[in-house]
Amino acid sequence: MIEPRFTPYIASETQLPEFTWRAVLVGTVLGMIFGASSLYLVLKVGLTVSASIPVAVISLTLFRLLSRFGGRDATILENNIAQTAGSAGESIAFGIGVTMPAILILGFELELMRVLLVAAIGALLGILMMIPLRRTLIVREHGRLKYPEGTACAEVLKAGASVESQQAASPEAQAQEARGVLQGLSAQTIFTGFGIGLVYKICMSAFRLWKDVPEKVFGAPLAGGSIGCEASPELLGVGYIIGPRIAGVMCAGGVLAYLVLIPMIKLLAGTATGLVAPGTIPISEMSADDVRSAYILYIGAGAVAAAGLISLFRSLPLIIGSLKRGVSGGSKGEVSIAGQVPRTEQDIAMKYVLSGALVLLLWIIAAPSLHMNLFGAILLLVFGFLFVTVSSRLTGEIGSTSNPISGMTIATLLLTCLIFLLLGWTGTHYYVAALSVGGIVCVAASNGGTTSQDLKTGFLLGATPRLQQYAILIGSVMSVLILGPILLKLNETSTVYVPVSQVAPAGLQVAINDLGEQRESLRGYQAGSDLASYHIWYKRDAQGAPAGKYLINDQGRAIWLVDPGINGHYTTRPDGTQVRKFDAPKATLMSYIIRGVLDRELPWGLMLLGVMLAIVVEMCGVNSLNFAVGVYLPLVTTVPILLGGILRWWTDRDRLRMAKQRGDDAATIAANADRSSGVLLASGYIAGGAIAGIFIALMAGVFERADASISAWAQASNPFYSGNTANALSLIPFLGLILILLRAGNERTRPS
Repeated sequence: MIEPRFTPYIASETQLPEFTWRAVLVGTVLGMIFGASSLYLVLKVGLTVSASIPVAVISLTLFRLLSRFGGRDATILENNIAQTAGSAGESIAFGIGVTMPAILILGFELELMRVLLVAAIGALLGILMMIPLRRTLIVREHGRLKYPEGTACAEVLKAGASVESQQAASPEAQAQEARGVLQGLSAQTIFTGFGIGLVYKICMSAFRLWKDVPEKVFGAPLAGGSIGCEASPELLGVGYIIGPRIAGVMCAGGVLAYLVLIPMIKLLAGTATGLVAPGTIPISEMSADDVRSAYILYIGAGAVAAAGLISLFRSLPLIIGSLKRGVSGGSKGEVSIAGQVPRTEQDIAMKYVLSGALVLLLWIIAAPSLHMNLFGAILLLVFGFLFVTVSSRLTGEIGSTSNPISGMTIATLLLTCLIFLLLGWTGTHYYVAALSVGGIVCVAASNGGTTSQDLKTGFLLGATPRLQQYAILIGSVMSVLILGPILLKLNETSTVYVPVSQVAPAGLQVAINDLGEQRESLRGYQAGSDLASYHIWYKRDAQGAPAGKYLINDQGRAIWLVDPGINGHYTTRPDGTQVRKFDAPKATLMSYIIRGVLDRELPWGLMLLGVMLAIVVEMCGVNSLNFAVGVYLPLVTTVPILLGGILRWWTDRDRLRMAKQRGDDAATIAANADRSSGVLLASGYIAGGAIAGIFIALMAGVFERADASISAWAQASNPFYSGNTANALSLIPFLGLILILLRAGNERTRPS
């Protein structure tokens, strides 16, 4: 039974339209859009921001507009279904963006079917495993687990509730609303931010009206040091949403890497004449990016791994308590069975949950692209249930933003690889099996946490859990179908085919008999320069030439090195055009863990320096995971995030002071902060900038001649893009972006 002292906004005996086709459709489409923007974001900076509140606000506005043209306005429960269906895309994007690009670094193909399987199985497992936990985590621990994003989203939906929903609200809820729920909700702000971010990004990146990365490289005595700013709307928006604390810690990691570690390496070893590491040039001849690739990335990876494990160990008491409560809750038979309980307590029947989990288990074993056997599948289910439980509880304790999904994935990979090593499973195909386990667990844990937030929102509003579960299942499947192709297309459009003569002057010769039957031609931007069909060869070591994928002609001679768009190293095509790669920082770490354990080949000295760095930062009372990600990312990426965080601090000062003077409780303060005009505009910046980035990447191969002409014009004639004044002039449009966000953030939320 639900605790007597709690009454939802809509009572269980009240019947309102809820699971309608238009609510599911709107939520699914919005989830696909925000999922695509989140995938773009996680490939760039390794993190995402919650899409629940933007989806809720947009759905409220769309249904309100429909009512003005003669249609029926949506009920609060319909809006909740739309928000639930739309929330899945962001969590799935995080899971596959963090793990699947690692397959490229391990020397395998980023196959569409493999990506779809990992995303779909992980998303469905996360939802199914969360269903039996709902009564324990959401209902029984309602007073203890706050689920901050879910609570804030419920407040947003109540603030925008239709007249029909307000009249159907319980007397207790109406009295609570009368005591001071704040108004001032507007989706126009999100649409405005979306338009600004979209136009800004297209003008900057497609038409090259100004330089996208103003940067200053220092000379002596700070030789090798540099500072810059990627002037993009999505990064500014991310900084505003995550706030000054996290943004400042991330940027501090970048400052350490670019203004301390790189100059120190150049200073102390810059006179070395021999090769410092296999396959590298002398440090005296290295640029800052070369030093970063050869040294800083490994230090950053070690720091991220250690910080992830630290965050996981810190949560052990919560993990153990959650597991105990989950087991005790299930043993008392408290799992709801649809049709035998009040509407607000109905879940999908357990027989369907268990049947679905069994089907997924068989699917995992049968899928050839996952390279999974029965033992690996059972291992996956064990880790999956463990970390879905952990993720769902931690989401209730500390929110989605601080939930250490990366640490759980690192722990899964480490344990899986160690078990494989003990069993003697060290062949290259076990790379894929280990990554499949980690990828599915990561997606499951991420989507499990999102599902728990949605169910908390529904619990507060009086929704039907069974219908919410259907909605997020549908939203997840549809998001998977679009996110897989987008991931592959983003990689393809930034792929560079490097002539082998550039990386191996002596050439590479391969025995044709050692190659398979698979053949491939050049794709994307460079496809027209060479129409031949080649054999494929995956080089596993770095002797004589970099490891990676090579295209071999019929005589056994290597012609092209295929440098991927995600985590690739070559940014200049043979015709001189530039390519911006995706860093995917956490995916790189996953590949290092797998290769380091199974191959026992890893620069452990550099990795251990990163481990000690994370420990030192943690001892100083700083969140080491955010700091470690900052060490790994380019400083030009974290500077705009810091600027966004500073704007958030500035605009929130007076709002927080006034809220405390009014005596608002924590839930009301959080809800109003998350639905302020500044947050909504920043959400629009993120969606607009990221969607523009995806669109530009997808169209680059179609309009390659126009793109080359625009690039040549910008290099020759545009002072905002090239020349001595380009760095300063290109900051002017970015300053305009900042001022618009500052003005929106200073708008006050009006009390009712």
